[in-house]
Amino acid sequence: MSTARGFQFGGVTIPYRGLAMVSTAVLIGSYLSILYDIANIAGDRGNLLLLVAGAFVGATLLARKLPVWVAFAVGAVLFVGGMFAYYATIPGGVNVFSQAGQIAADNIALLTGLSILEMRKVGTWALGVAPATVFVPWYLVCRRRYMLAAASGGAALGFFVLTGDAGSLVTLAGMLGALGIIAFGTMVRYGATVGQIDVLVVALVAMVLLSATASVVPGGRASPILSNGGGSGGNGGLISNNPRVSVQGSIELSPKVQYTVTASHGGYWKVASYDRYTGNDWIRTGGSRAYEQQSSPPGDSYEIRQTFTVKATRADAMPAAWKPIRVLGNQQSDTRISSAGSLSPKRPLTKNQTYSVVSRVPTKNPSVLRRAGTDYPSDVRQRYTHVPGSTSQRLKERAGEITADAKTPYDEAVAIEQWLETNKEYSLDVDRPDGNIADSFVFEMNEGYCVYYATSMVVMLRTQGIPARFVTGYTSGQRTDEDTWVVRGLDSHAWVEVYFPDTGWVRFDPTPTDERVDAEQSIVENARQNGKSGIDASGSENGTWTPEPTTTTTTTTTTTTTTGDETNDTSNGSTGGELPDRQGPGNGIVGSSSPSRTTTTTTNATAGGGGIPIGLPSKSQVLYGGLLVIGLLLTARRTGLVNRAYRTMWMRWQPRDEPDADVERAFDRLEYYLSRKHRKRRPGETPREYIASLSHVGVDERAERVGSLYEKARYAGEVTRDNADEAVSLVNDIVRGSDGGETSG
Repeated sequence: MSTARGFQFGGVTIPYRGLAMVSTAVLIGSYLSILYDIANIAGDRGNLLLLVAGAFVGATLLARKLPVWVAFAVGAVLFVGGMFAYYATIPGGVNVFSQAGQIAADNIALLTGLSILEMRKVGTWALGVAPATVFVPWYLVCRRRYMLAAASGGAALGFFVLTGDAGSLVTLAGMLGALGIIAFGTMVRYGATVGQIDVLVVALVAMVLLSATASVVPGGRASPILSNGGGSGGNGGLISNNPRVSVQGSIELSPKVQYTVTASHGGYWKVASYDRYTGNDWIRTGGSRAYEQQSSPPGDSYEIRQTFTVKATRADAMPAAWKPIRVLGNQQSDTRISSAGSLSPKRPLTKNQTYSVVSRVPTKNPSVLRRAGTDYPSDVRQRYTHVPGSTSQRLKERAGEITADAKTPYDEAVAIEQWLETNKEYSLDVDRPDGNIADSFVFEMNEGYCVYYATSMVVMLRTQGIPARFVTGYTSGQRTDEDTWVVRGLDSHAWVEVYFPDTGWVRFDPTPTDERVDAEQSIVENARQNGKSGIDASGSENGTWTPEPTTTTTTTTTTTTTTGDETNDTSNGSTGGELPDRQGPGNGIVGSSSPSRTTTTTTNATAGGGGIPIGLPSKSQVLYGGLLVIGLLLTARRTGLVNRAYRTMWMRWQPRDEPDADVERAFDRLEYYLSRKHRKRRPGETPREYIASLSHVGVDERAERVGSLYEKARYAGEVTRDNADEAVSLVNDIVRGSDGGETSG
């Protein structure tokens, strides 16, 4: 029950003002949940809670003293101060005045699809914006400025919708809060009640559906200061390739050829690396910049010259051995470089298009790496040793137990790599766990594929203070000649890179090799037997080419010489050294239909399986579908469409009842029809007079007969079944425009 002041429940009145304040809290809480998740990932949740609590208390206390314009000024000062604090943390600093245009471009990028999580100093940014976004709407609702409170909070929520960080439930909760502020605030101000609640529900449905269908212009066009640190400009998109890798459940891999590679050595063909781990997925922070020749990695390295030919319909990635230092030929002008040094095309590569790259691969010399020490650059330490707040203590302890006997970071990396290879089984058919992926894989799962192995190794290394990053790309593929490899979709893979001073990033792969080899061979053979196209190229159907055993040397950037590939470490089997020519499938990272997709697709099918997966509607689809139905029904009711539709059906079809009831309803139908076609019956006008008055406009004896039967049923109470059927049939003729003949009702 509602009154002019509030709702009554059990004799207790809940004032509309209190409900408006609750709605404001819901709206603020919707986008605070995003900021809390960000702060949790960055390890700043405690500081965020203190700032938010202070903003709530300050707004409540100052609401009685500050005029509105002063409060807006306070909010502006809080926001600008927070942004200055954020930009002050960027390496190298930012001159706000000389780089105002770049800063504006950065924020425009956020408004056109750049996720906040792609920003380097995202935790500091969250702490900077939180106080202002809490203070202003809460102050306004305390001052009973409900429309302004809804507008300011809604603007903050809208920002997160534009960045793509507000999910369906967050958006829905925020819009419920905004509508509640407007509705209950109106009731407070004008003493209204909820008798017209359907109007509010229609408004809510319209808002929610608008939020669900609104599209955002994808991809900014800046190389952002907010994520790149120094803010070096550049042309083209902010992020090339997918900036996020989501860990999925079961996957099915494609055996189709994606690239052919001609190279002086085999290797892992890297696509991208990711530095920010959220507990559920990986994100690449930083932008991309225009191509420029890169420096060689520090320490010993050897050169690989590669030419890739695209065999897929299109490719959004430029795989290359790490570290690419030079792109050859005309492709230079169409290439961009990520903040981590990976290559990407400005526009998708097309089938049979080629590009050539020169890479310098760091030599994985165990004795050198054991002497590397832990003098990491501050930026590397900050960026690549962080773990989210959801990382459990037991995972840190397990990593410590595994590496207890290791004396150097290299030995720790090898120990974790070997532990994962030994204690986990390889499988593409897994259920995605809830919670932190690394924690779940280490303690609760017996098997998984490369994404799970690589994620767990990176996180375990980081808990020990060792810089590590998650990497996606392709294994070398099937070798078909001395210098030729065929790379299929199933060669897509995830592995680990660990940083060593004076050497740079060195590859480790904790995923068991033999199981991957078996899976690849099985998938390819099944595809060949089933006659699938695009499975082979350049003689790959003839089997893997094997070189004659020879002893070769490769000159490094110093006078040191190494064996032909990347390893002279045989003490740790397949884990301690790198075997670039190892065959084996990937794990769906780069995608089974396009080699550039870094998010795996959940198909709930094992490798080599067939069939088309049929998915049930998601919760959000059911929610939006239900809201759409409710909104359409309420809108139809409010506009009279429901009543008109009912009356139209009622006028054209009559179920049968007792004879007198049938005659009376037949006359009611006739009267409604005549009122819509000509005029309504006037007060005091008898049925006989009403029908007679319409004779000059074509109302004939059929209507007169129905009127006569109605008088007989109403006043004499003597009608037969035949009389009733006659009345119904005559009205059917009139309504349906028949000139005669009997039709059944």
